[in-house]
Amino acid sequence: MREVLPELLRWWRAGATVGVGTVVATWRSAPRPAGAAMLVGPGGEAVGSVSGGCVEGAVYELAQSVVSDGVPVLQRYGVSDDDAYAVGLTCGGILDVFVEPVSRQTFPELEEVAQDIEAGRPVAVATVIEHPDPSWLGRRLVVRPEQDSGAGASAGSLGSRRADDAVTDDARGLLASGRTETLTYGPDGERRGEGLRVFVSSFAPKPRMLVFGAIDFAAAVAHQGHFLGFHVTVCDARPVFATSSRFPSADEVVVTWPHRYLEAERDAGRIDSRTVICVLTHDPKFDVPVLEVALRLPEVAYVGAMGSRRTHDDRMARLREAGLTEAELARLSSPVGLDLGARTPEETAVSIAAEIIALQWGGRGERLGHRDGPIHHHAPGLVTATPAPEEATANHPD
Repeated sequence: MREVLPELLRWWRAGATVGVGTVVATWRSAPRPAGAAMLVGPGGEAVGSVSGGCVEGAVYELAQSVVSDGVPVLQRYGVSDDDAYAVGLTCGGILDVFVEPVSRQTFPELEEVAQDIEAGRPVAVATVIEHPDPSWLGRRLVVRPEQDSGAGASAGSLGSRRADDAVTDDARGLLASGRTETLTYGPDGERRGEGLRVFVSSFAPKPRMLVFGAIDFAAAVAHQGHFLGFHVTVCDARPVFATSSRFPSADEVVVTWPHRYLEAERDAGRIDSRTVICVLTHDPKFDVPVLEVALRLPEVAYVGAMGSRRTHDDRMARLREAGLTEAELARLSSPVGLDLGARTPEETAVSIAAEIIALQWGGRGERLGHRDGPIHHHAPGLVTATPAPEEATANHPD
């Protein structure tokens, strides 16, 4: 959608109705990802692509029909269709395309959404693409991070308060990780059941995970970070260890002193409130300088440092000697992770990921079967906090 937004906004501002086809789900080797969009303008202009040329002709005709009668349509194209080869999707993939009319009347929030996207502010657009009641089709909910609730965190409605609440909660989870997906609910937004399908398009860069220390634990943490939707950077000053082949899940591997890299990223404005920092070196000549920088950053979601209790105590003493205040030190999660009894690098990575998730959504790390109340917590995004000593895991090397 980002690619076609300028043209869509131009026609929208002019009061025109535009046929918009959006890929909302894909299977196997579909040529374009979910979120890819194609416009059919008021003069018959075609902008964008949903399949790289395979089904554009069919979507073009459907978009014109949708603009004419005003009724959105969810259409599947692929090898499972009798008409697969007729429309040209011979690549073996399957894709669902939602085609709808977009105008000032059907999408009054478009201008504000476009402003958010241009300013780099996270925003998600949730659209009903399937429902037993046809009147629900095309209804929209604009969702912003919970910390922005005072400035219009959401707008619009899908059709019921229950559905709005469920989708808002899930959309914020997708927005936090920069993911675009189709979600399924019961007809009124029930967590169990089918009938309501909602396409959530997230407009946000992936949050960053900075992993300092090119050790075996770092490879496992990088893998977990990638799985959770982070843009993962591994940084170490030792070129023999900091190699792409050792960290295949990382988006980038940087060879430099950790504190210098973090200072440069800070000065370039590439650190924000969604960034998580994992310091895994447990070597004072590396981790103390980088933690000095990390714990003084004005905006950062999480700072965790690996090490045993002895390493932690020594590290805290060195940081105090470096002039860090108790308030700054309180931002440090150390020893890193939740107490899962982890032993291996992979298990330790899960404990670190669990702590990040718990802090993001206000979880307490308890067994859900041992507590009452709602499963999902509501928290204003990632927060920094130091776990109580009995909650932190000491199952890390010295």
